[in-house]
Amino acid sequence: MSDLSALSSVPPAGVSGLHRDAVLKFFYGPMDCGKSTLALQTNYNHARQGRKGMVLTKHDRSGGPRVTSRIGLGGDALEVVDDLDIETLVRGTMPRLDYLICDEAQFYTVRQIEQLADLVDDCDVDVYAFGLASDFKSELFPATRRLFELADEVFRLQVEVLCWCGRPGQLNARTTGGELQRAGEQVVIADTDEAPVRYQVLCRRHYRSGDLGSKAPLY
Repeated sequence: MSDLSALSSVPPAGVSGLHRDAVLKFFYGPMDCGKSTLALQTNYNHARQGRKGMVLTKHDRSGGPRVTSRIGLGGDALEVVDDLDIETLVRGTMPRLDYLICDEAQFYTVRQIEQLADLVDDCDVDVYAFGLASDFKSELFPATRRLFELADEVFRLQVEVLCWCGRPGQLNARTTGGELQRAGEQVVIADTDEAPVRYQVLCRRHYRSGDLGSKAPLY
């Protein structure tokens, strides 16, 4: 990881008299690794330095336009819908924005990811994107693939997520009625124990074998 991280204290435009190129950074990992927590902390860190930002999300676990984490943190956000032109939105915001926080970026459209890159290159807006790499079939989300292709820096989050067996959790399994699902719609929003559809983080071995364990935690 480079010295300039998402938590660096970066002065707002025009304050320091120094200029650096804006960046597109992508932070990824499996469920429960702290992506939304880091998104909230990143926004706090930049805002406290006087920088002007906007927080975006899509399909947050809360069901509303918020960024929420499983450890109880949360903050308001703008909900991204498929036809939202993020570039036009940001260009029309006054005073001008210094940065964007983009949570649940795996659910954005590919065009919206390209708009984020355009904002970095053409408008000097920093973009910090957070999301899953792969879906329940262990295949990359289209938006994630585009972020891997376009981001200036890509970081796998280092918060250790464990499979029920104790090995590092790598893959997001979707279960229905206690059975692992291998087919279905790519995007199904679920996060609570009461729902019939649940997600569970597994190591590669147990994801591929379909072994959910006898006392596996559900997310």
